[in-house]
Amino acid sequence: MEAARIDRHVAEIEDQGYTFVENAIEAELLAELRDSIRSVADERGTAPRNNPAEGYATHRNYNLLAKRRAFQKMPVHENVLPIVERILDPGCLLSGMTAIDIGPGERPQPLHPDDAVTTTPRPHPPLMCVSMWALTDFSDANGATRFVPGSHKKDHPPDYTKEYETLPAEMPAGSVMIFDGALWHGGGSNTTEDEWRLGVNVQYCQGWMRTQQNHYLGVPPEMLAEMPERLLELLGMNLYKGLMGHIDGQSPGAVLGDARLAETAYASDRKDSVNRSFAK
Repeated sequence: MEAARIDRHVAEIEDQGYTFVENAIEAELLAELRDSIRSVADERGTAPRNNPAEGYATHRNYNLLAKRRAFQKMPVHENVLPIVERILDPGCLLSGMTAIDIGPGERPQPLHPDDAVTTTPRPHPPLMCVSMWALTDFSDANGATRFVPGSHKKDHPPDYTKEYETLPAEMPAGSVMIFDGALWHGGGSNTTEDEWRLGVNVQYCQGWMRTQQNHYLGVPPEMLAEMPERLLELLGMNLYKGLMGHIDGQSPGAVLGDARLAETAYASDRKDSVNRSFAK
């Protein structure tokens, strides 16, 4: 993605809390991801989890990287990651990947920020950045994510006893909504008779934070060995700023035997300045 487009999307996120990247996903990848998720759901017998957060007519599948190799293309996608890196920094981590298939009859999900667990006073600089991939058309009727523009700048989270004016994230399949993790949002209600709304939440966080999904145990070593270096970095297999996350002074990737990530704590010769030691 060219620098001018990245600048525009970053400015929109900083100002209003969100941006839409249209035609972000190639048609071939879109079809592959959609088919892969539905295949995983069938194999696992995915069913609604029957609670307000996860839904009563929604199929959710977590830890996608361990399910199909096709999902490895999502966190590093050239139309998404450069924007995320500007909102956070190049040392950011992949916090989690969740497929969310909202079925007919689903009720609205409570509004929430994805960084709800943080105790950092609000408003605050971005701690998380979320990309919602539309693998089918998102409409007001079929459960498009609803959100409150500008809510990332509020000094408090939403009050669950109150109702707020929201907008639907309507977008055609192949689009991606990228937003600050502090933005208030929630899955919409699906009032259609037979239309499912399939999206994937690809969530990133600051490199020093604990991720939502545990990739160290969740992704098999044989799959890690096949992944590109940038994706391994997003999974926390190197060190953050040359120090955070080491094992006896070595990066997790090095301990697992990956020579590409043979980084040691306080190293001064890192090729990426973001991962150099901040100790002076």
